[in-house]
Amino acid sequence: MDVSREVFAVCVRLLLELLRSQRTLLLWMVFPSSMLLLNGLILSEAGSLPSARAFAIATPATLVGSALFFSCFGGTVSSLVTEREQQTIRRLLLSPLSGVSYFLGILLAYGCIGLGQTALIYAMASFWGVRYEGDLLAGLAVIFLSISAYVASGFFVGTRFARCAEDVNALVASVGVPMLLLGGAFFPPEYLPQGLRRLAEVNPIFHMNEAMASLSRVRPLSTDWQLGQHLIFVLSFVVVSLGAGCFSYRQLLRAERRL
Repeated sequence: MDVSREVFAVCVRLLLELLRSQRTLLLWMVFPSSMLLLNGLILSEAGSLPSARAFAIATPATLVGSALFFSCFGGTVSSLVTEREQQTIRRLLLSPLSGVSYFLGILLAYGCIGLGQTALIYAMASFWGVRYEGDLLAGLAVIFLSISAYVASGFFVGTRFARCAEDVNALVASVGVPMLLLGGAFFPPEYLPQGLRRLAEVNPIFHMNEAMASLSRVRPLSTDWQLGQHLIFVLSFVVVSLGAGCFSYRQLLRAERRL
């Protein structure tokens, strides 16, 4: 079986499993929608901003922070835990499926979920007059890099640390929530103290938010160099996470063989 067919098979299997679990898909729609509404209303009231401006600020952070994080990172970890609990991971040992094809299949599946969430959030934001005014291809590149970063880090965390369903919530809460706070998913990074702002600059979510916000014209538009720095940081994070994830995946398969 060639790589493209392997990737497509993994993607379809994951999407079918998610479709059977309709509650999960519903929550991935409700959560970002409610976060967009809350963030927009809070910014409008606290900052005395017009609704259109407040929701324009809230939309990029809600998308690449809240929505894509919980679906692509949390979903990847959950999928890997499910593979272990249902012992389908052992079937992979008997198949010619490579680790790269497996990862790309997961990436494609959650990429579809992420694009659906993107359409949902911008459709909601349009009711408050929000329009994406930046370069469309650059915006899609940021979304793709964000999805890749979350799936790659989720692949590493899921293969390395998650053993059961209870681990998923603990890992998402302990690792994800502080990163989201520092990354500007719930409030603009300008509200952070100077020390925490320096810490935020090594957080990939911060760079995702800054890049998307600049392209959406809700921050002073970054220069090409500044925007490139954000994208290079996220891309570097993807490469490191993917390398660590593939190494952990091989270790996981070796451990399963010994059982």
